Amino acid sequence: MTAETVWVAAGTYLVMLAAFYLSRYRWLHIPLMVSVILFDLAMPFYLYLTGDWYRRLIEHEEIFSFLIWMHVGLVFTLYALYFLQIQSARKIFHGDCEGRADHYTQAKAILLVRGLVLLTAALLVEPESVH
Repeated sequence: MTAETVWVAAGTYLVMLAAFYLSRYRWLHIPLMVSVILFDLAMPFYLYLTGDWYRRLIEHEEIFSFLIWMHVGLVFTLYALYFLQIQSARKIFHGDCEGRADHYTQAKAILLVRGLVLLTAALLVEPESVH
């Protein structure tokens, strides 16, 4: 993983913050959040296609690193929160006002977990790729 990848992901975190604070403007909030979710879903494929994972995980034995597994666990937690967030958004669209409280709470959890995902990703940047 390169430092540039982490910077791009941090930029999408700013987009997510904007979507959080502009949630009353649905016409803006929904496309911003959908784009961030799609970015997060595509990131593992990008990293797999552009990285030398065999060398890093097997030859350098980083697969046994707690940091790698903590990062993977946080990514799966983020995906689960996205799923719950979409479910609560669907409730809101169907007129269920109770979904709003869940949606807001999940949004705060997503901001926290995604921040931790970015932090662990920054810690996983290969030193030789930092300029």
